[in-house]
Amino acid sequence: MFAVLKTGGKQYKVASGDVLRVEKLAADAGDKIQFNEILMVGATVGAPLVSGAAVQAEVIDQIKGEKVIHFVKRRRKHSSKRTKGHRQQLTLVRITDILEKGAEKSGVKAAVGAATKVVVEAAPKKKPAAKKAAAKAEE
Repeated sequence: MFAVLKTGGKQYKVASGDVLRVEKLAADAGDKIQFNEILMVGATVGAPLVSGAAVQAEVIDQIKGEKVIHFVKRRRKHSSKRTKGHRQQLTLVRITDILEKGAEKSGVKAAVGAATKVVVEAAPKKKPAAKKAAAKAEE
């Protein structure tokens, strides 16, 4: 059986045992994760997603992709040029199981992109109105 899943803005057709290179996920090597955005399982097509379906996977490693070099040469008489390089952060995952139903009850951590990882920090709360009101009351 196969499934079509969506992660990192891309769609992948997967079967059990496949190894994928996907956009970086917030998981460590050896973790079990679950992709919940399933577009198709076997002959069942979602509208837009298949409810209750999931694909479970195991994280193999966090890697970097091939280096992409961007070279820009401008204006013929000024000899200005610029080189920029980039290596995309990727996650290697091995597909272990495809669930048609019961994804909510599996208890496996959902696959979340590293960029969408929520960091909650308590920002200092400003109370300028209270200070101004106290200063006016003292006058």
